[in-house]
Amino acid sequence: MNRLNKRGQLTIFVIVAVVVVAVVAILLLYNRTGQGNVPVNLKPVYDYYTQCIQKSTELGIKIAESQGGRIKVGDYTPGSDYAPFSNQLNFLGFPVPYWYYVAGNGIIKEQVPSKSEIESELADFIKEDLANCDFSLFYQQGYDINLKNNDIKVSIVDTSVGVDVLSDLSVARNNESAIQSEYKINLDSKFGKFYAKAVEIYNKESADAFLENYTIDTLRLNAPVDGVEIQCNAKVWKTQEVMQNLVGALENNIASLKFSGSYYTLKDKRAKYFVVDLATDENINVLYSKSWPTKINIYGDGVDNQLMIAQPVGNQEGLGIMGFCYVPYHYVYDVQFPVMFQIYDGNEMFQFPVAVVIDKNMPREARFSEGNDYLNDTEEDICQFKTQYVTLNTYDINLNKVDANLSYECFNQKCNLGETKKGVYSGKAPACVNGYIYANAEGYAEKKQLLSTNEESNADIVLDKTFDVNVIVEMAGSKVSDKTIVSFIRENGESVTAMIPDSKSVKLSEGKYEVRAYVYSNSSITIPASSKTQCTDVPESGLLGIFGSTKKQCFDVSLPEVKVDYALRGGGKSSDYFVGEQLTKGNAVVKVDSLPMPKTLEELQYNFEAFESQGAYVEFK
Repeated sequence: MNRLNKRGQLTIFVIVAVVVVAVVAILLLYNRTGQGNVPVNLKPVYDYYTQCIQKSTELGIKIAESQGGRIKVGDYTPGSDYAPFSNQLNFLGFPVPYWYYVAGNGIIKEQVPSKSEIESELADFIKEDLANCDFSLFYQQGYDINLKNNDIKVSIVDTSVGVDVLSDLSVARNNESAIQSEYKINLDSKFGKFYAKAVEIYNKESADAFLENYTIDTLRLNAPVDGVEIQCNAKVWKTQEVMQNLVGALENNIASLKFSGSYYTLKDKRAKYFVVDLATDENINVLYSKSWPTKINIYGDGVDNQLMIAQPVGNQEGLGIMGFCYVPYHYVYDVQFPVMFQIYDGNEMFQFPVAVVIDKNMPREARFSEGNDYLNDTEEDICQFKTQYVTLNTYDINLNKVDANLSYECFNQKCNLGETKKGVYSGKAPACVNGYIYANAEGYAEKKQLLSTNEESNADIVLDKTFDVNVIVEMAGSKVSDKTIVSFIRENGESVTAMIPDSKSVKLSEGKYEVRAYVYSNSSITIPASSKTQCTDVPESGLLGIFGSTKKQCFDVSLPEVKVDYALRGGGKSSDYFVGEQLTKGNAVVKVDSLPMPKTLEELQYNFEAFESQGAYVEFK
């Protein structure tokens, strides 16, 4: 009997224990979203956090759409006299990376972001921007809030952007508490559709070079290229005027380009010439401004910076029996300029620039590169296949451990690996031949290092510390306040530039640099109109001319007034190795020699030639 009582009591205790566990589980489920409901009194905090996610996403989309799909535009790389393009187009004060351009060293570069790269950059931006989500108003109301960000995934499709945020947000107040670990939002946006159309346009230009073909037509209609004029005097064009006319015609003609669609009305049948055979149901602008960096070089007999002179044939007395004179001419042009494509509706606009290149009257080869598939690269996402164990060590130049964020680039995809802990990363990376490890740490220059993960499992990465350096230019012993450009160019082609007086500070790390400093006067120079006598050898009249005898024939040429906004009046270049001990001083004094203030075009040209032989001395203080 006692045994039965004990057994009954034990059964009751088990039942009570099960009920208690069930109640606790129900309470826990009630206080975790995704598994229950958030208490009404705590819901405003979660609603506010969701609004923060939405605002960060909307801001990130706008930035990416305005910058050719990029949120991180990368370091600025300047152009050169050979190629006027930097790696970014300054559009209304904002840098927009070129999808295709010619680098300062003449190398063709493509930097079209893949869809996976765009999604990754947008996710990183949202994560960083969410740190600005301000809960102070709720703290004042007595809420206890703890937030831990874990991961963010972004999915871009034609007409929407989906964001999945994995963040543990715990909220407590007045004996109520809840934890929510996942937030999903879906924004209406044509980001994906506009990007897909941009890739279509880019591939069309890549395959057909339609921009270059329109440029060739514009060139031949608005500038002297090949032809014959029936006249007995020399045919003369003003070189600068020819260039200005060509630039103006390009600005108008490029803006007239359309794509097959219904977003415009053609004025007449002739306007069909400006329609590119690529269907679209969205609005598209094609823009070029003569204020953007443009290169025009003209080659041929009788061409200089002032005039293009074609000499007549048939005006010699010995050839008078022909009964007429004519002036044949043939000029060759190099033309480079940027074009911006804008795809838009009433709410959004996606834009990206490319460079147009005409070389010796011929368009560049029609295909930039083969096999680019920017839209579908996510079907073979290398980052999903991290199969190789690697150990990566990050140091400063003194071999002290440094914590850095690591990523690995294979083909055109860059995968985030994570951060080193006490200078060491041990984990998996994609299998790749000739991939690159990127290491980024605050206060250090980004390091890019070759690593074939299918063969190597260890790498030591040494980071160069960066220093904020204020650039000061001195000329003839005095500090320069005029407009000055100072570029510090590393052996790998990377560079930073100080634009004085607007931007005087640059970030430099230890290494070898070529320093180029240009000092321009900040006052306009007017070169007055003038005239000069141009002489050329022509055949003698009569029999002497038949046997090759010549005489000089001269004629007067009027030179127009020329206005120069900025004139080079000093500068120089040097090659130096800067060590950390120098850079820590904080001020780089670049000492250069002056040049005479030019008063004529010849003197201005002389200054640019003399610059190449002038030195520069850099002293750190």
